[in-house]
Amino acid sequence: MINNKKVVAVLPAYNAEKTLQRTVDEIPPSVDTIILVDDHSTDETAALAKRLGLHVHVHERNRGYGGNQKTCYTLALDAGADIVVMLHPDYQYSPLLVEPMASMIAFGVYDIVLGSRILGGGAIRGGMPRHKYVANRALTLVQNLALKAKLSEYHTGFRAYSRELLMSLPLEANSDDFVFDNQLLAQCICLGARMGEISCPTRYFPEASSINFRRSTIYGLGVLKTTADCLAARLGLYRKPIFDFPPLQLKPQPVSVSPTLKEVQ
Repeated sequence: MINNKKVVAVLPAYNAEKTLQRTVDEIPPSVDTIILVDDHSTDETAALAKRLGLHVHVHERNRGYGGNQKTCYTLALDAGADIVVMLHPDYQYSPLLVEPMASMIAFGVYDIVLGSRILGGGAIRGGMPRHKYVANRALTLVQNLALKAKLSEYHTGFRAYSRELLMSLPLEANSDDFVFDNQLLAQCICLGARMGEISCPTRYFPEASSINFRRSTIYGLGVLKTTADCLAARLGLYRKPIFDFPPLQLKPQPVSVSPTLKEVQ
């Protein structure tokens, strides 16, 4: 626990047998529960996770990256999580940062915290392919300008959320594919959630998961569509289901509340 809040780490996994042990070994003891959702892997990911003492859920069929996360967050909330940290089990991100990220939520500073590969300038040194770095920066620039935000990147897979934020988002309406992550951030911006970032070193190596050029292109087009849909919702032009928010769970802040948050209430 951190500040009397239960911390649950969720690991959306697919063929992560080779890197799971290293990832779990570095998760700090302040994490109360670790849940791994195996997306119908073809290796021994689930068996290893059980030997490591994790709470394991196995999909009977592959549901995709976004579908995996939907299960992760449902299980975490059902387990009573106050803070949910999503960490890839491929050891690309540093598990040592789980505690500081969760602490920024536990002490009421932010509703969501992102582990950014861009802050600190270590993405290229960590092995991020240059074409992915350029695409990351270009898409981030477009989204920051369109959505009037100031994030260093929208594409990190290392995130921490408050329980209230997750309950305020229509996650089931999101894609089951990789664009799920970007849709979630657009929802947070549209909702007016307090968003923080922390510099996170990244590691690219053969066992670390990565999507190919074709799927990267599909993802990029999905990001642009998500941006347009978010902008349209904020301007009142039209509203897609992913921006049809359930009754608000976020607590208004005593000092200042963003205009967007007031509108949603």
